[in-house]
Amino acid sequence: MLKGALRRMASLLWWWVWRGVFLFVVVSLSLVMLFRVVPPPGSMVMVERKIQSWVHSEPVQLQREWRDWSQLADSAKVAVMAAEDQRFPDHHGFDLVELRRALQARLDGGRLRGASTLSQQTAKNVFLWTGRNWARKGLEAWFTVLIELIWGKQRILEVYLNVAEWDAGVFGLEAAAQHYFGVSASALNERQASLLAAILPSPLTRSASRPDPQVEQRSLWIRQQMRNLGGANYLQQIAADR
Repeated sequence: MLKGALRRMASLLWWWVWRGVFLFVVVSLSLVMLFRVVPPPGSMVMVERKIQSWVHSEPVQLQREWRDWSQLADSAKVAVMAAEDQRFPDHHGFDLVELRRALQARLDGGRLRGASTLSQQTAKNVFLWTGRNWARKGLEAWFTVLIELIWGKQRILEVYLNVAEWDAGVFGLEAAAQHYFGVSASALNERQASLLAAILPSPLTRSASRPDPQVEQRSLWIRQQMRNLGGANYLQQIAADR
């Protein structure tokens, strides 16, 4: 009798688990398909910033204005790829070359360095909380696969440029361009774009308008990489992937 009750409880538990999994798949697919054509209303990072401001009683005014692909400077698109993910047009969401290098560096006794692609960063920023636990990384992989399949490269980069954080409460390229240089996202020149890309690893502690020597040096490197990639012509590799 006890064994029968346990079997029924286990069966009921599995039923709820699979129902939860099915619901998650349906909801996540629906959101990704919706945001393929509709601008995401925000990002989970924005939500976190608001929660942090409430907890610490430090009000923060979020700055963000969505801009379509054609309204984003080509220099900024190439600068971000040059700085963050030069194999972006070629991989399928995960840069296996960088992952192997990061793993080898760790095995050699170095620190574990990031190897996230622009696709992974976009998936994380839009759909997930920040953190490094395995559950979050698994969900990041799931959403990365979805946006690669459903959005394509151009849409991924467009969304990334509209949700990336460039200073406390400053989200998206339009807000960043206005915040640092007083220009629109479409008017950014190569130097301004490279400076914005240069502060992405630590946007809360670095400034694009008042770059320290480290940011200045990185921006010079980014501009050289942009030229090596072919400048705006590099965008042709993702233009058809829509």
